[in-house]
Amino acid sequence: MSQRSTNLVEPHIPAPRRGEVTAWRVLVVENNAAEAEALVRALQRHGHEVDSVTSGGAALQSYADADLVLIDLELPDLDGLEVCRGIRSTCDVPVIAVTARGSELDRVLGLQAGADDYLVKPYGFRELMARMEAVMRRARTPEPAERVVSHGPLRIDAGSREVTLHGRPVDVTRKEFDLLYMLASNPDTVIPRKRLIHQIWGDSWSRRTVDTHVSSLRNKLGGSGWIVTVRGVGFRFGREGG
Repeated sequence: MSQRSTNLVEPHIPAPRRGEVTAWRVLVVENNAAEAEALVRALQRHGHEVDSVTSGGAALQSYADADLVLIDLELPDLDGLEVCRGIRSTCDVPVIAVTARGSELDRVLGLQAGADDYLVKPYGFRELMARMEAVMRRARTPEPAERVVSHGPLRIDAGSREVTLHGRPVDVTRKEFDLLYMLASNPDTVIPRKRLIHQIWGDSWSRRTVDTHVSSLRNKLGGSGWIVTVRGVGFRFGREGG
């Protein structure tokens, strides 16, 4: 496929044999007809069941049946970030943003909106498949044995993925929940940035990714006492916010 007609660069990759790959139901949200067609064809060739829509409104009506969502952020009716937020507000289906928006700020905004990964056009199909596999692998990771972590008025339930403070719900994104749960589950440990990035984001995003999520959590929890910065190392959980 010529890179001049589509942002997907698909080298000749032999289609996998039956049983060699797990088939997923993938929702492609792409306004460009040529790019959508190329991506759908490539995914189907590798055994996946694919649906394709061209607008944010259609995506919000279709994602419930998908195992994975691939979304372009440039959509005709809604900004893709709003679609990501809409999906993330109701479920944890993995979402990968596939877009021409390539600045660091764009990446941070995409991740904050609920995307699990972010791939900039033009891209190679091998890289996309690797990222899809990594995201799905993390999504299949079983919940930890200790499903509820409580520290004073703060309660974090891994089963329902809900956070409450003084009995009131705290609205957090998927990644904010994972970050808070990881810190709260290890209250006496300073967790390095690199470990947080590897276990929660699964890729080498900039340090601003972690800082932005920490800042957002502090605002939602009413102060900086719950998450303590250890300069030059990482972060630790602050018991009862102080």
